[in-house]
Amino acid sequence: MDFSIASILTLDGLTNGAIYALLGMGIVLVFTVTRVIFIPQGEFVAYGALTLAIFQTGQVPGTVWLLLILAAVAALMEFGTTWRHRRSVTAGAIAALRTFVLPAIICAVSAWAAPQQFSMLVQALLTLCIVTAFGPLVYRVAYQSLGGASSLVLLIVSVGVHFAMTGLGLLFFGAEGFRNPSFWDSRFALGPLNLSGQALIIFLASAALIVMLWLFFERSLYGKALRATAVNRLGARLVGISTQTAGQLTFAMAALIGGLSGLLIGPTTTIFFDSGFLIGLKGFVAGVIGGLASYPAALLGALGVGVIEAFGSFWASSFKEVIVFTIVLPVLLWRSLTSGHSDEEH
Repeated sequence: MDFSIASILTLDGLTNGAIYALLGMGIVLVFTVTRVIFIPQGEFVAYGALTLAIFQTGQVPGTVWLLLILAAVAALMEFGTTWRHRRSVTAGAIAALRTFVLPAIICAVSAWAAPQQFSMLVQALLTLCIVTAFGPLVYRVAYQSLGGASSLVLLIVSVGVHFAMTGLGLLFFGAEGFRNPSFWDSRFALGPLNLSGQALIIFLASAALIVMLWLFFERSLYGKALRATAVNRLGARLVGISTQTAGQLTFAMAALIGGLSGLLIGPTTTIFFDSGFLIGLKGFVAGVIGGLASYPAALLGALGVGVIEAFGSFWASSFKEVIVFTIVLPVLLWRSLTSGHSDEEH
């Protein structure tokens, strides 16, 4: 291996690592606020890429109908919960409408826009709206009633949600894979490297989202509320911060990150209905490296995962997945030896 090949592999690894960094930060975000190890994070990636691919064909994506069904289920659950607590049909109907209206509007606009063949940028924005709307609904249907459950129960639920979303992806998208056109086809020569416009978009979009997340948590009231919930859920409730609202907002942000990752990775590889699982697991590896608590460590871990994957695919392509996931073992061993076991002690 000479310097030029090593440079190409490093660039390819950093490009994939930027995607894994977004997913890793999404997983860390969900875990710190809700204690949910969100395994289905990768499904949002597949939904984002496949939704844009169906938009490109001029058809209505299956995620539109899935979103409408999920919104109806969440609205019925909200109606039942509100009526049971307040004994008021009017209050229940208002709560159900509040849950159903926004996803229904997104579905109506998307169904109208699909055959219009708008520009790729408009289709990408519609895709982000659709996938982001899934986040609060998934939280409402699967997790909101389990706010006091243990992390093990929440993990089991996450596994169930993953299988459900994968099966629904097969139902609404089929088994055929799709590869989206690049957002920018230009190429730039940097010495021995040939930087594509799509790779540049991935780096810029990842950096912009990381900066936006930092500004959100540091400058906005909602961001500070999420930080307070992550630090102390009981204390946050005592000062008037709704943990349910925090959970829905967190899942919306995780869905936005997943959908954006799907848009970015769609032009670089063929995406199938179940492709999100492996992609999400690599983001999970990055999150584990960060201890499911540190965003900078997750970012560095994701870049390392991408580079190791690129070099592993060059030296032993058949074992590149094994090499990537084996990284978790020494990290877990080191954390087990250096950290206490306070949960068991108390």
